[in-house]
Amino acid sequence: MSVTSRYREAWEGFWREAPEEPGGVFWDADPKLTAAFHLALFEPHLADPGLALVDLGCGNGTQTRYFADRFPHVVGADLSAAALDHARRADPAGQATYRLLDAAEKGAAETLHAELGDTNVYMRGVLHQCEPDDRQSLVDGIAALLGERGRVFLVELSEAARPVLGALAQSPAGPPPKLAPIFRHGIAPGEVADDAVPAYLRTAGLTILASGELPLVTTEFAPDGTRIELPSKWQVATRVE
Repeated sequence: MSVTSRYREAWEGFWREAPEEPGGVFWDADPKLTAAFHLALFEPHLADPGLALVDLGCGNGTQTRYFADRFPHVVGADLSAAALDHARRADPAGQATYRLLDAAEKGAAETLHAELGDTNVYMRGVLHQCEPDDRQSLVDGIAALLGERGRVFLVELSEAARPVLGALAQSPAGPPPKLAPIFRHGIAPGEVADDAVPAYLRTAGLTILASGELPLVTTEFAPDGTRIELPSKWQVATRVE
């Protein structure tokens, strides 16, 4: 199964219009506020830090470049060519490599695994943006990328994020400027039940090694000047415990 053409085109349209400057996209927070906290939770569970790290759903590559300073081989993968164009322009030195990938298509993930071998995978806030019918296929693709030695760090908005986003979207002044394009392009965040993510992992043959809660930091601010943070849950999983 692969993503629908409507879904792919929605992301292409979003990234073609997205600003180039750092922090111009709603979730494009400074890695010191995002990936750094996630890596501190992820690293203790890595069986082999020398494996290639795949940043799945890398977007414009902000977090990818952070990981590229800390791992020997980092691949930013996304299903949007326009997103990867942003990532490559922001990485003129080629710290990371970038690949067009529909990880919900089993053959695509298996092909990348055949090229890279077992990989560690980082995925932030991608499942809730997927079409519901593609979510299990995406996690199956992650399992294919991990192979026997890889680990995945997966962080997703929790159910508690829905009322927060709803309040932002329905504000009398309209949604915040950085949230509005997401709704306009038809990629509004969807809800993933808190107990669904562990179920997807188990169905893919993965064992959860650790889990917890951590706010997902955005680049947008509330009218009172406080940064908008969304409740999220994270999991570290592997094929073999």
